[in-house]
Amino acid sequence: MKIIKTLALALALSASVLAHAAEPISIGFQKGSGLLAVLKAQGTLEKTLAAQQRQVSWIEFPAGPQMLEALNTGSIDFGSTGAPPPIFGQAAGVDLLYVGAEPAPVSSEAIFVARDSPLKNVTDLKGKRVAFQKGSGSHFLLVVALQKAGLTMRDIVPIYLGPAEARAAFVSGKIDAWVVWDPYFASAQQAYAVRVLADYQGLPQANGFYLASRKFAQQSPQVLSAMLDQVRATGQWAASHPQDIAALIGPLTGLPPDIVATWQSRTRYGAVPVTADIVANQQRVADLFYQQKLIPKPVNVAGSVWLWKPAKP
Repeated sequence: MKIIKTLALALALSASVLAHAAEPISIGFQKGSGLLAVLKAQGTLEKTLAAQQRQVSWIEFPAGPQMLEALNTGSIDFGSTGAPPPIFGQAAGVDLLYVGAEPAPVSSEAIFVARDSPLKNVTDLKGKRVAFQKGSGSHFLLVVALQKAGLTMRDIVPIYLGPAEARAAFVSGKIDAWVVWDPYFASAQQAYAVRVLADYQGLPQANGFYLASRKFAQQSPQVLSAMLDQVRATGQWAASHPQDIAALIGPLTGLPPDIVATWQSRTRYGAVPVTADIVANQQRVADLFYQQKLIPKPVNVAGSVWLWKPAKP
């Protein structure tokens, strides 16, 4: 009887393992944006995870904040965003982990106005309607640009809009300025000959991040490491093949080649472990958001970091 019970338990455990192994890994991405979009287009992650007997499910999002909502509900296991979304997520109780980092944007995101706007600099934004995606990288750019100009978010009229809605508001003149990232920024530059008031040049910068749910990282650490190793390898290739990247993701966006070329010329690809310096910088971003009362409570970045040890090339 004891042998039968032991065998039954072993079979039940085996069935559980097989069922878990069959579960697809849900990955959040933004269409045509970032290394995850490149990986999706190439199909390389599927090949990498086949060795782990795992399949991939891709889910598209308009921006990082929506991706974090999905991570919180368990709709995705892994994704990438700018610096602010995980901070807003942590403040809202999302059990996320920072599992990798990528280079901070410099000129691929900007605050801009229409070419005939009377606004000449960031100081002129006082009292004006400024559109951006709340909790996105653009939110951070706006905060630090205003801070340098001696202003805060309370000095402007924030208009929280996703990229598509903000574009319509910009074209119709319902907003005075727009803050957004590429390729939306590059598209606006070509279509409307906009004037840039500020990008990250001369301002504090913040890394982008690869994020995972704590549950996924704890249940599948080897799979997560394999995923990040593939992201790193693709980033190394992408950094030295901008024309190939443009040809690969251009058709996914439907954008003209010249816009894609502009966008890719200022995109910084890469993936590295989350080091102590990166954690400290992200903590400064979080502290700034709390000081300006943009999040309801302080967050601890270091307590939500997963240590990725890249495989030797």
